Amino acid sequence: MDNLKNFRRTNYCGDLRLSDAGKTVSLCGWVQRQRDLGGLIFVDLRDRTGLIQLSFDDSTDKEIFEKASTLRSEYVIAATGLVRERESKTNKIATGDIEVYVTELRLLARAETPPFEIVEHSKANDMLRLKYRYLDLRRPDMQHMIATRHKVTKVARDYFDEQGFYEIETPMLTKSTPEGARDYLVPSRVHPGKFYALPQSPQQYKQLLMLSGFDRYMQIARCFRDEDLRADRQPEFTQIDLEMSFVNEDDVMEIQEGFLQRVFKEVLDVDVKTPFLRMPWREAMDRFGSDKPDLRFGFELKDISDIVKDCGFSVFSSAVQGGGSVRLINVDGHAADFPRKKIDKLAEFVKTYKAKGLAWTRLHDGQVTSSYQKFLTEEENKAILERAGAKDGDLVLIVGDVKDEVVFAALGALRCECAKQLGILDPKDFKFLWVTEFPMFEYSEEEGRYVAMHHPFTAPMDEDIDKLETDKKNCRAKAYDIVLNGTELGGGSIRISVPETQEAMFRALGFTDEEAMERFGHLINAFKFGAPPHGGLAYGLDRLCMLMAGADSIRDVIAFPKVQNASEPMTNCPDFVDDKQLDELSLAVTRKEETSEEE
Repeated sequence: MDNLKNFRRTNYCGDLRLSDAGKTVSLCGWVQRQRDLGGLIFVDLRDRTGLIQLSFDDSTDKEIFEKASTLRSEYVIAATGLVRERESKTNKIATGDIEVYVTELRLLARAETPPFEIVEHSKANDMLRLKYRYLDLRRPDMQHMIATRHKVTKVARDYFDEQGFYEIETPMLTKSTPEGARDYLVPSRVHPGKFYALPQSPQQYKQLLMLSGFDRYMQIARCFRDEDLRADRQPEFTQIDLEMSFVNEDDVMEIQEGFLQRVFKEVLDVDVKTPFLRMPWREAMDRFGSDKPDLRFGFELKDISDIVKDCGFSVFSSAVQGGGSVRLINVDGHAADFPRKKIDKLAEFVKTYKAKGLAWTRLHDGQVTSSYQKFLTEEENKAILERAGAKDGDLVLIVGDVKDEVVFAALGALRCECAKQLGILDPKDFKFLWVTEFPMFEYSEEEGRYVAMHHPFTAPMDEDIDKLETDKKNCRAKAYDIVLNGTELGGGSIRISVPETQEAMFRALGFTDEEAMERFGHLINAFKFGAPPHGGLAYGLDRLCMLMAGADSIRDVIAFPKVQNASEPMTNCPDFVDDKQLDELSLAVTRKEETSEEE
């Protein structure tokens, strides 16, 4: 084994080109593969920038040649040599026109055979990749993902600095204020029986910074939520967190559009047109069944409740009479792509969104087949197809339910599923949208009360202030989400800055004065000393990077992510801790031995 000693790297592997021919360079990295052709040895050397071919032949120093013959995949080496034009060029790598003829070689570390090949688009299963994440991260596509994330955060810091934002850190150990997702709790050793909470977001602190006079704040903020995971969720995640004073919705949106335009240009060289389309929440739900609609395709929802409310098909009529609705989407031009077996699978798909079933009409080659047509009059069937704008070659899909939210969820997901199956979603077609005027409240079946759709500090629309306590269902908020291709990139709002309005909001949520003071007293007291009008937004940095890097999951743009049960296969966390640590925290918990016996 060798060591670096006085060796100094002069270049990265992937940066060299034919214009560098004739230069002597020193490189470091991992062996991708070695090819021994007898009197000729080729080694592909890899670092974070890419690959380059090292060559050894009968004119190479004998000791160096013999050392090269021992190299295997993932060995760590350093090499010095002459850049020269390759005899057999390749366009498969950026350095395919050149090679480095090695005059010095150092073997820095040997490696066991890795559990999977270190190549792009690995077929290894996710759990194996996550168990050996440090190997997975060596793969070129993963290096690209993490590099993209770095570039995005750099642009964010540069852009918001230029716009007058201060980067200010807020605490990681905070007060638990349960209203939303579950907190991660941290026991205090110094204060036995008391707990800190890890921040779900810096929401209250950034509002306090506005009250402190800083005017414009940003932070690359770590956040924590103890909730069930899915593809775009992690128990710990990162936000680009922002707040501004003396602004309205237009001011906040204009700044954010400038950031997104800048980051897409600098990182992807994609020109984003501004201003972005804006759409009220009610319109988004009615047209797309989602508050984060994908605008890259049509298949918009149409309400046919008025047509079928008194029809002879009870599946439709009972949904309307029960206070819900019946709506459809027209998968126009694609009837041939959905034979009966596929339609049956779509029916099973909507059931996962609590829909009881899927009605359909297929117009193909001049023939009309339908699951419901015989139960309706000719006039009713004709009216439905007219409302759908249906023509030969179209597929009409219908869902009805006594709960509108079920209809929206089922059809909103169904239109995306159809587009996905048809392969019409271009990941490089970026369609931005502001969704505005969200409901102030949503009803929680679990709690039996109205809860804040965003958080308790979101301001109501000026014309809806009087509805805060009297008409929660129809009270709208000064809230806005930035949506890209069906994914919520970020969300924010103008905040309540008037103490009397904040008190009314707490009452609307069912808090007594005492409960409000216990949970949010620090904020309530601060507002007594002059609060400027303020608002902000927080981007999900992981989601933004996922879309920009073309990844399928936010796990791909996080160096060390958790899996579905919030554990990490590489380090096996969470894990048991020593009894001594528990004793110091004065906690009474189930010991490891007791748990093992139960198992």
